[in-house]
Amino acid sequence: MSQENKNDKLYYVIVALSVVLVLMSATIYAISQSGAEDNTENTISISGYAEQKVIPDTATMNIGVVIQSETAKEATDKNAALMNAVIAELKAMGLQDKEIQTSYVSVYPVYNYDANDTQTIKGYSASNSVQVTTKNLDNLSEIIDRSTAAGANNIESVSFSVSDDKQKQLREDLMNKAVADASSKATTLAKSLGVEINGVQTSSVSETGGSGVESKYDMQTETAVGAVSTPIQPGESTVSMSVQVTYYIE
Repeated sequence: MSQENKNDKLYYVIVALSVVLVLMSATIYAISQSGAEDNTENTISISGYAEQKVIPDTATMNIGVVIQSETAKEATDKNAALMNAVIAELKAMGLQDKEIQTSYVSVYPVYNYDANDTQTIKGYSASNSVQVTTKNLDNLSEIIDRSTAAGANNIESVSFSVSDDKQKQLREDLMNKAVADASSKATTLAKSLGVEINGVQTSSVSETGGSGVESKYDMQTETAVGAVSTPIQPGESTVSMSVQVTYYIE
């Protein structure tokens, strides 16, 4: 057999295989599309939602000391002494080590600028702060007041949140309400469409934790009022849950 005939036969074989592959691909695509249509045919998808207002049970605040001195060592030494006194005061109030976590430490030069915009170092600033997390909200005012009395001069903020434990307690009730909401909507829609619900195809859940409430604390205000206790109010947070349910209809 000539080389030319061999090449012709090979060409026709390749063409035939290509046609077969195209037909197979088309068949698979048609089957998949049919399956997808079967999965979505005779169904309705409804979302349900439930939320509840709760009083936060956890507070987080940053308590720190900022000291400026002529040398870096002097600044860090003074800062360490005051910060140790603040932490000792926090522990004396019953706070545990796991509730007090170092959140920021820094030492940096402080510059002076003359008329020619030339900078010279006039001293050093040392900062150290801890993040305090507690569920004893009744002690917040005392924590702030005793911390400042011990030497803290930088309380950046107080934020409130709902703990995971408390959210778990609410989860079952919220889920029942969200599912009931979805079921009610589905029943109303099915009635409007003139169909009946006869089962659930799929469902999914989405949870949202308690939103934080932040309160700024002004050190100058505390100093001005002297012995007056710092007022702290946790306010309310919202815990919510949503469900997505796909129902079979007939």
